[in-house]
Amino acid sequence: MKIVIDARLYGLENAGLGRYVINLVKEIAEIDKKNNYVIFLRKKYFNELKLPENWKKVLTDFRHYSFLEQILLPFYIYKEKPDMVHFPHFNVPIFYFGDYIVTIHDLLMHSFKGIEVTTRNKCFYLLKRLGYKIVFGVAVKRSKKILVPSNVVKNELADCYKLHSNKVDVTYEGLDEEFVDSNLKEDKVLEEFNIEKPYLIYVGNAYPHKNLDKAIEAVKVFNNDEKKNLTFAIVSSRNIFVQRLKEKVDKTNSDSFIKILGFIPDNKLGVVYKNSLAFIYPSLSEGFGLQGLEAIASGTLVLASDIPVFKEIYNGHVLYFDPLRVDSIKDAINKAFVIDVEQRKRIIAEGKSFIKRYSWDKMARETLSVYENCASL
Repeated sequence: MKIVIDARLYGLENAGLGRYVINLVKEIAEIDKKNNYVIFLRKKYFNELKLPENWKKVLTDFRHYSFLEQILLPFYIYKEKPDMVHFPHFNVPIFYFGDYIVTIHDLLMHSFKGIEVTTRNKCFYLLKRLGYKIVFGVAVKRSKKILVPSNVVKNELADCYKLHSNKVDVTYEGLDEEFVDSNLKEDKVLEEFNIEKPYLIYVGNAYPHKNLDKAIEAVKVFNNDEKKNLTFAIVSSRNIFVQRLKEKVDKTNSDSFIKILGFIPDNKLGVVYKNSLAFIYPSLSEGFGLQGLEAIASGTLVLASDIPVFKEIYNGHVLYFDPLRVDSIKDAINKAFVIDVEQRKRIIAEGKSFIKRYSWDKMARETLSVYENCASL
């Protein structure tokens, strides 16, 4: 069987999507020596990525979400004459009519809309949103199978598009080894990023649905009420959303306890997780929640929104709060402060044991099974 994988989102600069593609390619290349693969890559990783003999690399150096993607990508696919194509994101070319599988990571753009969620001007945003709705709808309707990272996304997708549940498979994501074990000197890592204990940490984008405003307000109230000096370290790639967040921090005089950090490599990020008071995840909506698993694996407490997907993924091994209430977030922070050492160790140990069920190898094997089952239909 010949399978095409559109891996143009390969790379950690593409955040969770990039990590998903990296591990999908890595694990399938390790476990499947029988089928033949064609992988579409952009220039940055084309020469760097080494693959087995049953893999062929094709340079497709055009941006995702672009007109070139929609127009040119189908020609590249048809040229390869694949039995199956895997698009690891919803951006499926609407002019491709062959068999394919698509991974839908979330439906955030269905729920969170408006000029505050974009970097574009209003006219361009409206045009882009129309394109999103068309491409997303086509991706879902024409696919042979849809892969999603949680049952919450599966149910949302089935309800929104009136899909039969058999068309959607849940393939949970996994954890990278760097978060499980690190040999780095921890004090040196914290010194490198100028982080002083005690600190709370958030890792991820600064999009509006991440609800960082409420978390910042809660830390401010906590420091004032409890007479503490807790730092809130925000690890996020610098973009327009981080800039907007920084402007809000300056306006609210919160810069004394907020530290906005840029990209931190995984081996060092594990150390930063581990030495924190807790990792906080105040999101209003998510498709999975990988950073919370990274934090648990690294050995720290997790404070998370009591949204359905976090209840599914973390299954009670975190401290939950209402993300819409500053007092609820503040109470969770206070619990992390006053919890005794033994109880903290127990929660972390039980969490580490629980998250062993999340594996990139398992995700890849389940995905390979979908490839083979769909190709035989």
